[in-house]
Amino acid sequence: MTRDDSWAQGRVALVTGATAGMGRGLAIRLLKAGARVIATGRRLERLRALEHEAGSQRLLTRVLDVRSAPSLQACLEGLPEDFSAIDTLINNAGLALGLSKAHEAEIADWETMIQTNVLGLTRVTRAILPGMVARNRGDIINMSSVAATYPYPGGNVYGATKAYVRQLSLNLSADLLGTAIRVTSVELGLCETEFSLVRFKGDAAAARAPYVGMRPLVTQDVVDVVESILRLPAHVNVNAIEVMPVQQSFAALAVDRKA
Repeated sequence: MTRDDSWAQGRVALVTGATAGMGRGLAIRLLKAGARVIATGRRLERLRALEHEAGSQRLLTRVLDVRSAPSLQACLEGLPEDFSAIDTLINNAGLALGLSKAHEAEIADWETMIQTNVLGLTRVTRAILPGMVARNRGDIINMSSVAATYPYPGGNVYGATKAYVRQLSLNLSADLLGTAIRVTSVELGLCETEFSLVRFKGDAAAARAPYVGMRPLVTQDVVDVVESILRLPAHVNVNAIEVMPVQQSFAALAVDRKA
């Protein structure tokens, strides 16, 4: 069977967090499949590198810090006509900071995670959604985590933000009944990108430790999963999907046995 590489032909996609990892990989895959792509992120030099690599007039890059409402407004103002009818939103921007227990964690880290993973994703979605509804077409892919469902020590606020992403995705689908818009929460297990390096604030040894002795997911795996969702017939919606490496499973329930 010949592979159809034009599945995204005619789409206009906005990808947040497109300067590295999954966001960058998804932006490139969408471009190769024929979409127009608005790739956004905080790091201008990486956006310029993406432009150079892609070499495509179907790529538009915009600086965007999802934590900032003015940054979002500036990003979306004055989009060229060919990029204005956004019908594919990849909410990829997000992060974890630290792995401390709740009573030892830095409140600033908690606030940054909430501002990025919750408020940022919410703002971007609210800005794009009315246009999708007016045109009665669109896909929203929200990148979440298995931490939305399965708690682990040190996951505290990060897991809570990803549970929000999952529940918002489901509630969006409830509100969008009667439209052709699809919403999916993609909930990932161990995936080796810059995620851990950010979580451990540049400590390369600590960032590598979670993946030692096992084969984690990588960007290509996640891109393949998201593409498979977007390729589905228009009447099919994947509400939520958990994706984990084979060598990862669910933690046993913890018991304090000192007593």
